[in-house]
Amino acid sequence: MRQVFIRFDACNIACEYCDTRADFENCRVEKTPGKGDFYYIENPISYELTEKVAKSFGRVHSYSLTGGEPLINAKFIKELSLKPLYLETNMTMPEEAEIIKNKVKFVAGDFKLSFAINNENYENIREATIRSFKILRNSKTRYTFAKIVVGRKIDKDEIYNNLESIRNYISHAVIQPVTPLEKAPARGELLNLQKELSEIVEVRIIPQTHKLLNFL
Repeated sequence: MRQVFIRFDACNIACEYCDTRADFENCRVEKTPGKGDFYYIENPISYELTEKVAKSFGRVHSYSLTGGEPLINAKFIKELSLKPLYLETNMTMPEEAEIIKNKVKFVAGDFKLSFAINNENYENIREATIRSFKILRNSKTRYTFAKIVVGRKIDKDEIYNNLESIRNYISHAVIQPVTPLEKAPARGELLNLQKELSEIVEVRIIPQTHKLLNFL
């Protein structure tokens, strides 16, 4: 599906596999999809200009809000008239999720594992994640699924318990092997994990396709 990709720079956590640098001086816009012909707009960019640029790409499936962590800019998102909005979030900011819950049509919500965050307050992060999934839960008007990034060492109990805690709030789950794939689990391990987790919800294995295709 075709999307306009709107990336926010800041984030409230620091994952070891993060691929987004912070503090962009300028907003980078690709003129022609896939060609790498960028021009730059000085930040901070207004929501009016954001909408104008996004709409210039014509008809798309949705407008993807990604990061960084988009929910840091929940008040900005609330002002957008772009539809439909596809939110990619780390699901650790429930108060901000409450602000935009009626604005988003699609939610790709991360459930971060402890290895990724390396934070002594992981249990607090976990509880905030569960709250966010409850707020942005799958419904008749919103399509919500979970994404879990896995590294070389798989803690099946942690993943199983995390997924079990949100099973009633999601349509399905995506297991995403960490990038670069050299740090990801072996194929057999991924398939075994998928089989076990499928006892809870439908589970798909999807890598970072934009990385594989060298898009942005």
